[in-house]
Amino acid sequence: MAVEQPMRTSAPQPGDQTRIHNIGYRSYDGPRLGRSYATRSLYSQSLRGAYGLGRSVKSKVLPMLLFVVMCVPAAIMVAVAVATKAKDLPVDYTRYAIIMQAVISLYVASQAPQSVSRDLRFKTVPLYFSRPIETADYVRAKFAALASALFLLTGAPLIVLYAGALLAKLDFADQTKGFAQGLVSVALLSLLFAGIGLVIASVTPRRGFGIAAVIAVMTISYGAVSTLQAIADAQSLGEGGHSEAIAWIGLFSPVTLIDGVQSAFLGATSAFPGGIGPGTGEGVVYVVVVLGLIAASYGLLMRRYKKVGL
Repeated sequence: MAVEQPMRTSAPQPGDQTRIHNIGYRSYDGPRLGRSYATRSLYSQSLRGAYGLGRSVKSKVLPMLLFVVMCVPAAIMVAVAVATKAKDLPVDYTRYAIIMQAVISLYVASQAPQSVSRDLRFKTVPLYFSRPIETADYVRAKFAALASALFLLTGAPLIVLYAGALLAKLDFADQTKGFAQGLVSVALLSLLFAGIGLVIASVTPRRGFGIAAVIAVMTISYGAVSTLQAIADAQSLGEGGHSEAIAWIGLFSPVTLIDGVQSAFLGATSAFPGGIGPGTGEGVVYVVVVLGLIAASYGLLMRRYKKVGL
């Protein structure tokens, strides 16, 4: 009768790297923070990224430089007002962002593609959606982050102007009212510019194409509208009147849209030719168009990201 012998294993040979590890897989029993936490994390990460925080030194240079460029003229104006004991600031709070619109447009052109084009290029969007976060959460977080970054960029110089006005002992009530009007204006500008910039940048995964497209839309539209307004103003002066077409032409550029809203409802001096902005009736149209563009930008982003990577 044959007896089965137990199998013998050879002893480990010198140099043998084979190991058996007890990894100890266990189910996660910690807190599950859910969608809201993931959305807040995406928002904060995107906001930090808009100023290069948490990224390489090279990524910090341009946004920080543009932030400084936005604030330095305000600081100079404050210094002049304090030194000369002026009775008012050289520039109204509502006019500052319009004057610096080229810097703001450059910031949007540089940071909108950074916010969304990289996710498209490296196909990381499906990874976001594999977690509790959904399309609406992603869009809201990115939109809110860029709008917040723009509000910081445009609001900081107003704070500098306001602080300088108080140091110069200008009328507190007038300066506070102007400061509040300026904040409302730049809040609308931030939402509008962020929406337009993100929609354009989300079309292409190429960051360079996104930058060029945003600059083109912002600058060409403003240049074309300003040129047409100047032509209409010259023709109306030749006829001895003021052309109503100037106000309606302003509806076709993001910068002039904000200018029209604040000149109609926020007591600002218009940058339109002749310094005559839209009236109350025309101003209502401006507000509707601005809010409509913001809503349309959000809707287009939602539509775009329902199809990305899926």
